[in-house]
Amino acid sequence: MLDAQIQSQLQAYLEKLQYPIELVASLDDSAAAAEIRQLLDEIAALNPKISVRHDGNAARRPSFAIARPGEAPRVSFAGIPLGHEFTSLVLALLQTGGHPPRVDEATIAAIRGLTGPLEFTTFVSLSCHNCPDVVQALNLLAVLNPAIRHEMVDGALFQAEVTERQIMAVPTVLLNGQPFGQGRMTIEEIVAKLDTASVARQAEALQQKPVFDVLVVGGGPAGAAAAIYAARKGIRTGIVAERFGGQVMDTMGIENFISVKETEGPKLAMALENHVKEYPVDLMNLQRARKLSAGELIEIQLESGATLKSRSVILATGARWRELNVPGEQQYRGRGVAYCPHCDGPLFKGKRVAVVGGGNSGVEAAIDLAGIVEHVTLLEFGRELRADAVLQNKLRSLPNVEIITEAQTTEVVGDGQKVTGLQYTDRATGSSQVLNLAGIFVQIGLLPNTDWLQGTVALSKHGEIEVDARGQTSLPGVFAAGDVTTVPFKQIIIAMGEGAKASLGAFDHLIRSGQ
Repeated sequence: MLDAQIQSQLQAYLEKLQYPIELVASLDDSAAAAEIRQLLDEIAALNPKISVRHDGNAARRPSFAIARPGEAPRVSFAGIPLGHEFTSLVLALLQTGGHPPRVDEATIAAIRGLTGPLEFTTFVSLSCHNCPDVVQALNLLAVLNPAIRHEMVDGALFQAEVTERQIMAVPTVLLNGQPFGQGRMTIEEIVAKLDTASVARQAEALQQKPVFDVLVVGGGPAGAAAAIYAARKGIRTGIVAERFGGQVMDTMGIENFISVKETEGPKLAMALENHVKEYPVDLMNLQRARKLSAGELIEIQLESGATLKSRSVILATGARWRELNVPGEQQYRGRGVAYCPHCDGPLFKGKRVAVVGGGNSGVEAAIDLAGIVEHVTLLEFGRELRADAVLQNKLRSLPNVEIITEAQTTEVVGDGQKVTGLQYTDRATGSSQVLNLAGIFVQIGLLPNTDWLQGTVALSKHGEIEVDARGQTSLPGVFAAGDVTTVPFKQIIIAMGEGAKASLGAFDHLIRSGQ
């Protein structure tokens, strides 16, 4: 199952095991069970500290658990954790075997202080690039705290349960059988959700921060570049972000980042964070900005209640997926309405879905989904698709795809539990039409994250921050960069350049203003 190169790499990793571990299999006579058996035997053959048992009594079969001998398993996988989840398996092996996690001591202490029992179940798809972060975080909670257990469930392998529970988006996390969360969550976010007092403690600590010279708001490519360029000047630099990595974390394939032939968004985000940490940058993650106030110092008020002060600020809050804003969208979000075809596409295997949006992202989504689902209908508001010709040609060559232009989506239709269809208006005739569907993937572009800036800095009619050639906004000392600004062409490489430019602009402002 594992090729020679992967086995060699895994064997090297397993040398880090400090204690013996055992793999406890709960199998049946399915083909997937045979694959799990082979996988476990191959892993056990790589290190004498690993043994395999086949007498597991787990409710979900086929599955396996990882534990130290003599201890009840707390980490388990219902499915074959390959693809994006292979790293989750490797980390679970190492951490159960005593290899220390790369998590700060404060987070470890908070995890160990959680009271249980806490039984987590995470439904994933192996093609989901958001799922591993959640699986790895919850696995670590289970490794560090005996009152916590976690099981990863491959939704494609346990489709009957997925259907019964009406799970239509991944990752979906249950806690003690009840909904806990959906979508990407970091370990810090999970701990904060379980330990609500931690939010107040963090706010108090942030409130005590001394004044920054440059405070960057936003942790995407623009924010990371701005923070690095500021820190290199030897001035006090901070970066406050709701989610470090930003929109890049939701981008699967990146092929036009100069000097890097291809990569994935989460990998690039990790590289950005590691680069930022090479410098004395005060990184404040999981903090949402609420208000900007300009006076002698510029203040950024956070949702947590804390206020940060700085002599200059760089706004790099990026953009978010644009929503349809039609009846039913919010009601059925995560229950048939989706925004990530890579993540949620496998849950609609053999079903009929729609993609709304005829740009590059919409056409790419339709092409990807066509290989999984029964049928894809792509709806475009305009008279023609806007995607590149090569993508359009590929789309039109697929036998299970229908393209409808001049279609204005008017309602998401459901039965109270899940999506059953989509209603649209034919703009050419004015007639109303209904498509019977199980899922709707929204791919209609981005909106700048500037709601919190209304009335403070000048915004364009599209809500973007207006900037000059140096990245300066309408407020002295306040700069902006990246997808949140009026700079055309929303590309990662452009955002990075704009972040560096805004940082140099802020430094020049500090020098000239005598600060």
